Amino acid sequence: MIAAITILAVVGMSTSWMVAETTQGNGEAINVAGSLRMQSWRMASFYQRLLQTDKPEYRETLQQAIERFEQDLEAGSILSVLPEDNTTPLKQVYRQVEIDWQQRIKPALVLQSSTAQNAVVLDEIPLFVKHINDLVKQIEEATEAKIFVLRVILGVAIIGTILAVILSIYLVNSILVIPLKALLGLTDQIRQGNLAVRTELAGDDEIGQLAQAFNLMAEDLSKLYQDLEARVEQKTAELTRSNRSLDLLYRSITRLHGIAPDRAIFHHVLTDAEAVLGLGNGTICLKGDHGTQGQVVATTALHNRSPLCQHANNCAECQDPLAVRMDALPDGRQILRMPLTDAGKHYGMLAIDVPANTNAERWQVQLLEALSRHIGVTIASEQRSEQHRRVSLLEERAVIARELHDSLAQSLAYMKIQVSRLRNALKHPEEGEEITAALEELRDGLSSSYQQLRELLSTFRLRMEDDDLGMALAQTTTEFTERGHLPIELAVNLDNLNLSPNEEIHLLQIVREALSNILKHAHARHAWVTLQSQADGRVQLWVDDDGVGIQKSATLHHYGMAIMAERARALHGTLEYLPRAEGGTRVQLDFTTQTRIAHAA
Repeated sequence: MIAAITILAVVGMSTSWMVAETTQGNGEAINVAGSLRMQSWRMASFYQRLLQTDKPEYRETLQQAIERFEQDLEAGSILSVLPEDNTTPLKQVYRQVEIDWQQRIKPALVLQSSTAQNAVVLDEIPLFVKHINDLVKQIEEATEAKIFVLRVILGVAIIGTILAVILSIYLVNSILVIPLKALLGLTDQIRQGNLAVRTELAGDDEIGQLAQAFNLMAEDLSKLYQDLEARVEQKTAELTRSNRSLDLLYRSITRLHGIAPDRAIFHHVLTDAEAVLGLGNGTICLKGDHGTQGQVVATTALHNRSPLCQHANNCAECQDPLAVRMDALPDGRQILRMPLTDAGKHYGMLAIDVPANTNAERWQVQLLEALSRHIGVTIASEQRSEQHRRVSLLEERAVIARELHDSLAQSLAYMKIQVSRLRNALKHPEEGEEITAALEELRDGLSSSYQQLRELLSTFRLRMEDDDLGMALAQTTTEFTERGHLPIELAVNLDNLNLSPNEEIHLLQIVREALSNILKHAHARHAWVTLQSQADGRVQLWVDDDGVGIQKSATLHHYGMAIMAERARALHGTLEYLPRAEGGTRVQLDFTTQTRIAHAA
């Protein structure tokens, strides 16, 4: 249809252009032909005046008029409108005017003979002008005929174009618009989720190919959607299973690591695992402390009769420290065995009864492996905690024994010597001064021993609240401030340095001993306790006072400074007693933490 419209437009414009070309110059021809009538009457007028006066100027003017008439009669504009066919009225009228001019009018005008002949010429002029009028009329009619043809061509072209456009609109609507609207409606249904729609359009054109492509697309989308639904269901099931597995591990870890696990806790863990896994009964068997004989600590089987023990000849078969394995039973069932290990040490086994015609999936095996690792870690952690408690108890007893040996034992030994001295003095009553001195020494020794006993009791009752050394030091300075009415300033800055509990106890005891010496001997008005860490991992402790300074003499039964030195050696540090420039004494401890030493190693 576009080609038809184009052809109509090209043909109509080409034909109009050709007709317009043929009518070009017709107006000029009409004007020139019309001027021949006026020129005829002028030549008649000039001829009549020439006959009357015979003046030379009239003759010359007449000759010019004759020449101009001939030029206009044979002008190109007139000749261009004359048809080739001699039988046409226009061509015949032109030939008649040309014959009249050449044979009758021009000879008479050129040869001025007699008066009678002159009258004849003047009488023929109106007929000649009438022929010229016919010529002009024929030219006008020929021009109008060409214009009519042009109008007809343009009208036919317009009507044909309109019909072609209407037909094009109809064809476009029926072939393109309606099918595309139908496809658009089906596309909207697919967008709403109806993947079963199909189009019935057919054909080998572009619309038919588009309909086939639409059906193929809908079919592929339907298959893809079904596949996605299946995958979503699969992923949902996997996520649900993963969530249940994570919930099982979380609840198991909460139970296992909250308190010391017992049979009830292990039974709850097996019950939860059985519900999540969907397999058979579970059993936890722990290896004995001596030999390979084991013991079932928990099972979900009826009457606590584990299927593991029903088919095993002895416990040695179950205490295999190797990797996960599956053992077949005579009745078709299987036993999935998981060793309970931690850091290469074997503690027992986790066994799951797999029903007949059932295979343990990979996720079930992985979940059981994770659960067995947590159980093994829990058992190992509990054993390590028990071992640590035993070691701590032994260390605490050793500390008590050392403190008693370094303080009360030596004081009692000193008083034993004084008692022997007093007994010898009583044998000689005359030595009254010796008896008095011995009694005075015994009294002082008893007072000192009592004071040391109270300090030891305070030490043994001491607790590190929330493992905070700064809080313990603050409580200690507050205690000595209230005891001796002595202002004590405390400054602690350890940054992120961690001290071991043993190091904290030694530091705290050195501070207490130093403050006790200040209260007893320094006669100070102010004291300062400073604890800070250095960039190289060293720890420095300063206990300053503004008292009377260091006294060289000391009673034999005062062992405070010796105990402080012993504690400094236990910290692998150095303890110094320095005089302060402002007066008083500084007790300075410098040591490196065992944590930093271990990291450096």
